[in-house]
Amino acid sequence: MSDPRNRPRSPRRAGGPRRPSPNRPRFAGLSKSLALWLLIILLPLTIYQLFMPKQQSIVDIKYSEFVDQLDSDNVESVTITDRQIRGQLEQPAKTATDQGLRSYDEFRTVLPFEDPDLVRNMQERGVEVEAREPPINWFTQVVAWLPWILIIGLWIFFIRQIQGGGSKAFSFGKSKAKLLSADAPKVTFDDVAGADEAKEELEEIIEFLRDPKKFQRLGGRIPKGVLLLGPPGTGKTLLARAVAGEAGVPFFSMSGSDFVEMFVGVGASRVRDLFEQGKAHAPCIIFIDEIDAVGRHRGAGLGGGHDEREQTLNQLLVEMDGFESNEGVILIAATNRPDVLDPALLRPGRFDRQVVVDRPDVRGREGIFAVHVRDIPVAEDVDLKVLAKGTPGLSGADIENIVNEAALLAARRNHTEVSMDDFEMAKDKVMMGAERKSLVITENEKRSIAFHEAGHALVRMLTPAADPVHKVTIIPRGRALGVTHFLPVDERHIYSREWCENQLSALLGGRAAEVLVLKEMTTGAGDDLNRATDLARRMVTKWGMSEVLGPLTYGDEQEQVFLGREIAQHRDYSEETARLIDAEVKKIVTFAFDRAVSILKENDAVLHRLADALLEREILDREEIGLILDGRELPDMEPSEAEAPADTSATAEPALVGGDRAQAASRMSAPHDEEKRREAADRVNGRRAAGEPSRSTREPAARAEDGAPGEA
Repeated sequence: MSDPRNRPRSPRRAGGPRRPSPNRPRFAGLSKSLALWLLIILLPLTIYQLFMPKQQSIVDIKYSEFVDQLDSDNVESVTITDRQIRGQLEQPAKTATDQGLRSYDEFRTVLPFEDPDLVRNMQERGVEVEAREPPINWFTQVVAWLPWILIIGLWIFFIRQIQGGGSKAFSFGKSKAKLLSADAPKVTFDDVAGADEAKEELEEIIEFLRDPKKFQRLGGRIPKGVLLLGPPGTGKTLLARAVAGEAGVPFFSMSGSDFVEMFVGVGASRVRDLFEQGKAHAPCIIFIDEIDAVGRHRGAGLGGGHDEREQTLNQLLVEMDGFESNEGVILIAATNRPDVLDPALLRPGRFDRQVVVDRPDVRGREGIFAVHVRDIPVAEDVDLKVLAKGTPGLSGADIENIVNEAALLAARRNHTEVSMDDFEMAKDKVMMGAERKSLVITENEKRSIAFHEAGHALVRMLTPAADPVHKVTIIPRGRALGVTHFLPVDERHIYSREWCENQLSALLGGRAAEVLVLKEMTTGAGDDLNRATDLARRMVTKWGMSEVLGPLTYGDEQEQVFLGREIAQHRDYSEETARLIDAEVKKIVTFAFDRAVSILKENDAVLHRLADALLEREILDREEIGLILDGRELPDMEPSEAEAPADTSATAEPALVGGDRAQAASRMSAPHDEEKRREAADRVNGRRAAGEPSRSTREPAARAEDGAPGEA
């Protein structure tokens, strides 16, 4: 081992606080403070003792003795202060004390009562009389002023706390924007993947800042604002950080909530101060994250608008494109709620460009995986293309989470590299939820879950033009007791009526298996019924897939900004039309359910084999489900799967297939797999009944959960 004294010292950041030494006594700072306060207290007492006159020679005597000395003409002078008399004798006298007889020539006594003849008597005897005001009692004065001192001190303390220090007592309306320092870790466009179009838009702005004459010679002007739009987790803030790392100009960043305060006018003042700082550092870039916190539609919602927020928005509109121009100041903002923004904020001249940062496609996901695995040791069996194909609909943040979970899982297993098996387990954990093996489930419930999930998988596999099954498990994951996970063959952007009907049949396959085999209905199909009803209603009211109602849309979904989703939905159709809509929705769902029941009846033996395999193995992948459909025997379970204890961290998911088989299942040829499934469907079910032709719609699914593959 190396000597700790010979280790190089890490440089301390300039201006940063000095870290305490580990060998330094814990109470060193406290002892210094106590010593300082003791010095402050003892120093005045010492000075008082040194400079006050000595009073050891003064003797306290009785008033009667003073009268006797006065009658014997032995008093030379007296000083009267209030009711106290101090005096000097002409000749020393003796008095009785606790220590015996004591001689004295200076005395002190107290008047027992007001004697108006005393002063005259002393003057007649030639005694020198002096009167003085009583001394000031500083203790009494301090006690009297102490409440006011405390009140003033508390007021100053609270003001300093609210404003963040005494130097900011008058900076309440100053901007809270942070100027990116040059020595901060930089993010570049090389760290961003899956958003090529957005990168091109922002790279052009950076090039304009570096060489404005290239664009100005043809009459072009720099865009005043760029608005980044997209779902959460798609990399809008990451793109802004990349712009900061690439621009080479001052970069101010702040959140939209930093403008909003309880006092009217503070937000507008901060907007003015922000753009004043931008003008002083022009050319520069200002980034406002979550701009919907301050840029919401004015005058919307219950009770009108919010004065502070609306004044802040008005000031922002003026600064972006008002009477005075802000040349060289570019505003970049990000939001995932563009529908609530004020129209005046979105017009050209303020936000000249609106860049959509959507969820990445398969190539984008592969690039995001490549970015996040750069800093971790990856095994040779890891195929990023397979991982990208197996994560449809996920955002960049989801992919980053998968890579992190895979690294954590490999570390728990004491691996030196992150393998494909680690990635598969991490992907299942993120997409389907963490396993809950500690949940106690009875045998009857487990059997019900097995037939429910087997019904989902079997209907999906025997339905033509449907997304294939990726994995089926009866191990509770997340909030579900069982999961059937589907993955699409190709990236899909438009959805046909046939696909929607197949999706409905697959969603209702679990309930159909319960009714057919168990002869009962359970609550396990609640989420399936909800999703099936929602999809059927959208087919009727949004996508015009009903022959009775025709190619029309019903129901205006112009939601109020402050009232939440669909709380004030406008109904633009009659009661008769509403009854027709309900009837069509019921007809579509009932047809899909009957179709699922028919498929399961004709394949009852396969359904029981699939359920028995789930009860035995708990997890089946696509390859194993294909063997069951073909009537072949499943291979023996691997020892690691059959014998691994459930409570060890190294084998957190013992029933999962191995990494090699997971890769083999993921690498099956998509056209070949689709052809096999179609042949099986034709052999077992035949083609669809006449009178139900499939239609296609050019309208994409309104929401991702309606069209994207998911859980059943």
